[in-house]
Amino acid sequence: MEHDYLVNLRQHPTWQLLRADNAPLIISFFYRVFILPNSRSLLQSHLVEKLDDTLFHLRKIHGEKTYPKPAKTYLNDWAHGDNCFLRKYYTENSDEPEFDLTPASEKAIEWLRGLEQKQFIGTESRLLTIFNLLKAILQSTQTDPQQQIAELELQKSLIEADINRLKNGETIRYDARQIKERFYQLEETARSLLMDFRQIEENFRQLDRKTREKITTSDKHKGELLDEIFGEHDEIGDSDQGKSFKAFWGLLMSPAKQDEFNDLIQKVLAIDEVKSCQPDELLPRMKYHLLEAGEKVQRTSSSLVEQLRRYLDDQVWLENKRIMAIIHEVEKQAIAVKQNPPKDKDFMFLDDTKAAIILSMSRSLFSPPTRQILSSEALISGVAEFETDALYSQHYVDTLLLLARIRKALQTKTQITLEEICVEYPLEKGLSELVAYLNLATADNGGIIETEKTVEIEWFTPDGTKKSAMMPRIIFSRT
Repeated sequence: MEHDYLVNLRQHPTWQLLRADNAPLIISFFYRVFILPNSRSLLQSHLVEKLDDTLFHLRKIHGEKTYPKPAKTYLNDWAHGDNCFLRKYYTENSDEPEFDLTPASEKAIEWLRGLEQKQFIGTESRLLTIFNLLKAILQSTQTDPQQQIAELELQKSLIEADINRLKNGETIRYDARQIKERFYQLEETARSLLMDFRQIEENFRQLDRKTREKITTSDKHKGELLDEIFGEHDEIGDSDQGKSFKAFWGLLMSPAKQDEFNDLIQKVLAIDEVKSCQPDELLPRMKYHLLEAGEKVQRTSSSLVEQLRRYLDDQVWLENKRIMAIIHEVEKQAIAVKQNPPKDKDFMFLDDTKAAIILSMSRSLFSPPTRQILSSEALISGVAEFETDALYSQHYVDTLLLLARIRKALQTKTQITLEEICVEYPLEKGLSELVAYLNLATADNGGIIETEKTVEIEWFTPDGTKKSAMMPRIIFSRT
């Protein structure tokens, strides 16, 4: 923390946000629309609508001259420049921009949250966590088998002592203070984990930007450039952060671990001491928050691979075109000297520059186009030899109506499953409507398809017949 370092640090976006004139408006608005609901990105229209409501409320309290600019102008100001507070970007197949918090803005909000005076600070649980981490590090790095056996024997004796106490009628349980202390630490760790995802995504995005700039400006040979790019990509994947994220994603994608995770959260939230802490919606929806954050990081990472693939395709196409031109020229030269092969070793030369002369008599004569003669005979209706009822019994599935139902259901919820939508809006077109929902989920409309878990969806035909279909579980979330 040297003086010159702190002088340069004043240009950091986090510092710039804290000293901004409209910092109370910016930070309170970001906290309400991004942090509390754990929103990863919001469309410009939705964000403008929310900011308009906020500005109207503040102007009603503090006067009409408070924050005089329109909501859209404020958003563009906050997303402009190198030290911006919001990231404005466009997704594929969309003309409307989206906004997301930058890691620097989230750090500023988290730092301000830490300034609040806490009524309860758990020191025992933190010290025990340090003790457990120290023991885990020593046990995992111990190379002496006898020492490892001694540690395991000690753990075995402690477990047997607890078993004997339970058999004798004693109760082994945390008191109310210990339960609350560990639960507060659990919530703090969960929030920190979700906050780290924006920084991880920013790291991948910087790598993507660096690679695109290198491809555009580099004058190296293609092989050297690709070797350097893939080397950096492998280095990121093999780094400690890359390995940790791969291990996290593999653990989160395990159906068994997901079920265990949800079961543990539900059991903890059912404890009376935990209920008295008045927990928010963070832990009950922790699984979906992690899936949403991890999926966005995966999409950012895959964009780098897509960019490299396009570069390779373009280069291969250009080289193939050049090779085919060379081969064609060699073939022409070979035909020219086929009957009279040259005696000299060096027989190829370039013609002098000359005018291209095209004689008028070399042009082909004019050929009038053939006129098509149309018959004017009257058409005679034939007799159909098959049942035509099926041609008139088709029905149309309105995908815009289905998308409107999904968005209406998400006005009060951040996520909703397809089963819940079918309960609220029963299927009218049967399997065709179900397939349309599946198509919406795969069209990147905020849909998540859990292929590991299947559900049964039922509907009734017009004649009252009950039908059902087994399909992967589909979850729609706000985009």
